[in-house]
Amino acid sequence: MKVLIVRLDNLGDVLLSGPAVRAVAARADEVVMLCGPRGRGAADLLPVVDRLLEWCAPWIDPEPEPVDRAEIDRLVQTIAAERFDRALILTSFHQSPLPLALLLRPAGVPWIGGISDDYPGSLLQRARPRRPGRRRPPGRVRRHRGRPPRHRLPDPVRAAVRPGLPRAVG
Repeated sequence: MKVLIVRLDNLGDVLLSGPAVRAVAARADEVVMLCGPRGRGAADLLPVVDRLLEWCAPWIDPEPEPVDRAEIDRLVQTIAAERFDRALILTSFHQSPLPLALLLRPAGVPWIGGISDDYPGSLLQRARPRRPGRRRPPGRVRRHRGRPPRHRLPDPVRAAVRPGLPRAVG
């Protein structure tokens, strides 16, 4: 399985994504990371990443250039040429994975994961689909009132951020 992991922010944010990247790499055949220019130095330090792609996201960078359609088209074509099986978009609590998910869909990425407070429509997958006949996921008493549910990360990523983090980091 070929996986794209995305973290488009600064050095520290990319470095802190290391345990999640390592958890995904434990099950993937190839891990490619898409990072921003401000996080590239930290992405170079992640040993489980096979290759890096760099792109400056205008909704993340603090000093963005104007949006350039040719640049967007190049990113979509680059992602499409890679033929990823999955993509995992890692964000801070105040960011949304949806703008990038919107670019990954036309690039042909069939499964895109991320956490979003906003309704994702068809942009993100549910990591754990509900079983037929169940009204709500186990362990939840009620759905979020007036808001769509957060989308869950795949089990290896969730396991990496639980109390057993030192084991996952190795």
